[in-house]
Amino acid sequence: MLIGREQEKEIFSKLLKAKQAEFVAIYGRRRVGKTYLVRQFFQEQIVFSFTGAFETETNIQLNNFWVELKRVYFDAEFQEKPQNWSEAFHRLTDYLISIKETKSKIVVFIDELPWLDRTGAGFVSALEYFWNQNGSQFNNLIFVTCGSAASWMIGKLLKAKGGLHNRVTCRIELKPFSLRETKEFCEYKNLKFNYYQLTQLYMILGGIPYYWQAIEQGRSVAQVVENLCFDNSGILTKEFEYLYHSLFKNAGKHIKVIEALASHPYGLTRFQLLAETQISNGGNFVRVIENLIDCGFIKSLEPYGKKNKDTVFRIIDFYSVFYLKYIVGNTGERNSIWQSLSTSIGYNSWMGYAFENICLTHLKPIHAALGIGGVFTKVSSFYFKGNDELPGAQVDIVIERNDGIIHLCEAKFTNTEFVLNKEINQGLRRKRLVFQEITKTKKMVVTTLFSTYPAIQNQYYNEEIHSEVCLESLFV
Repeated sequence: MLIGREQEKEIFSKLLKAKQAEFVAIYGRRRVGKTYLVRQFFQEQIVFSFTGAFETETNIQLNNFWVELKRVYFDAEFQEKPQNWSEAFHRLTDYLISIKETKSKIVVFIDELPWLDRTGAGFVSALEYFWNQNGSQFNNLIFVTCGSAASWMIGKLLKAKGGLHNRVTCRIELKPFSLRETKEFCEYKNLKFNYYQLTQLYMILGGIPYYWQAIEQGRSVAQVVENLCFDNSGILTKEFEYLYHSLFKNAGKHIKVIEALASHPYGLTRFQLLAETQISNGGNFVRVIENLIDCGFIKSLEPYGKKNKDTVFRIIDFYSVFYLKYIVGNTGERNSIWQSLSTSIGYNSWMGYAFENICLTHLKPIHAALGIGGVFTKVSSFYFKGNDELPGAQVDIVIERNDGIIHLCEAKFTNTEFVLNKEINQGLRRKRLVFQEITKTKKMVVTTLFSTYPAIQNQYYNEEIHSEVCLESLFV
């Protein structure tokens, strides 16, 4: 069963109706469900499927390709094993010619495509020739490629400058499940979590289906976290070690950036990152940042009214943050590790930061809840250090509307109804006044609350809060 993925299913349905050959490139981080999506949707149309192997020599990859082709192409038994990728794609072309009249639509699926591109293998040039000379001539062919290494997929396919320039006809960035899709997935698995509990787990697992698939029925949130993250056999105990190395060549610099941002959860500018990581400034650093943004690990936020050089980079990968804060160094034979860590100093701060990240990655339902789904908006952040005249102020989510209103957003994740007191009210009012004074904006500036449950509407709430978005709205 395919949970969610409505946009992708709509795209695939259109591909099945197309009257020309289609070259599809799907990318997204490890474990996000790319392979499952393709195999489930196109299960009746796939005529050949092959998966690249991580860090495997070309002769073994070619042998694997040949073994899989022989399973479906019986004439291959009378042909010699291909010695290179050019020959391998020639054999694939022969097979497609032999079956081109058998189905209205046929799908060739090559998974983990970047892993086939070994140094000196000639894979890209062979792929170019296959598509330009042969593949594109089969009007009933949908050629689907997948890769977790988003940087390779984008650089070698989507932004190719050689023979594959503008050859991809359909690109899909497969993102993690939203809260709504995660809830649907849990209902399908008969996992009985409420909105609050689902959000607690989402703060750790994000929307990665593979992680949620490992949850056993009947376990509490604490038991799930203990089992997946701190038990020696838990799937997330060492996932961090494989995650980045499977996505990026020479992943050391990527990990340095992630570690730096995890220790500064509200973000760092480019120059702060360079100083923190000691990575030399230049094209290599830019590529690392682009790689991490393309794979959905970090997000760039332009400070309100500032220039590009002041852009703040913020880590939004939930598992990476949790791993670096809590898992690393805490796994072992002890019992109830998470029960102890979840009562430690800093736990509430981590939850607050994670809830902000959830809001940043669920802006569409937030806009809908605010009634501005059809209004053009720009999301940024705001930071003022303070001076002799005005106190410092920081707002991590600023939503500027094209119809003359700016929302300064405050996220509060609590296990009961949030109550504004005089001190909190004054702090929110001070931020708003500082923002207005520093930016000199002529737009209406209002305070918007993101809360777990509807806040108590007391005197202080009514004085300062213009609008509120509750947790339940994020599941819409």
